[in-house]
Amino acid sequence: MKLILFGPPGAGKGTQAEILRERCGIPTISTGNMIREAIRNQTEMGKAAKAVIDRGELLADEIVVGLVKERLSQPDCAKGFILDGFPRTIPQAEALDAMGVGIDAAVEILLADETIVNRMAGRRSCPGCGSSYHVTYNPPKTDGVCDNCGTRLVLRADDAPETVRERLRVYHEQTAPLSAYYAARGLRRTVEGQEELADTTALMLKAVEDLV
Repeated sequence: MKLILFGPPGAGKGTQAEILRERCGIPTISTGNMIREAIRNQTEMGKAAKAVIDRGELLADEIVVGLVKERLSQPDCAKGFILDGFPRTIPQAEALDAMGVGIDAAVEILLADETIVNRMAGRRSCPGCGSSYHVTYNPPKTDGVCDNCGTRLVLRADDAPETVRERLRVYHEQTAPLSAYYAARGLRRTVEGQEELADTTALMLKAVEDLV
């Protein structure tokens, strides 16, 4: 199964991608995690990326496309993968097509902007390993502590309400057109984000049941 998950920031793409990864045994390719790793390691790209992300803007296509191309060439992607956070623009989608990657479906998670702003205020991330949590929808086993590495969780700068609203503006301008792009290719499927994680997961599994 070669799957794209897209939708506005805070819609739950990362959580659903991890659930599918565990059920299907294929890797999740998260450009967000790859970029955050570069930021944690303070690489040249990581420093430049942090300045852009903190402003709520998107990284240049050539940087992101290069990261994804390298990742998809690794052996664990041979039997399938889940792309989380890529593509985010029409040029990125065209670059993915140019790689010759045959996508089975592009699933769009739908959620209202105000719901997203409120939801993202509860997100927490691990600065140690990059794992993501939510105080209500996906809490860690121990309050404020990462399940995987024990690091204290933090509220990311790009989850602050004013930054989220800017990210949503950028999303509607640059990423939302992917909906029509994949619909025209017969690949778009939709999932309405729900209040309860389990309900969204049930709709997600139904949307891809013919591919699993």
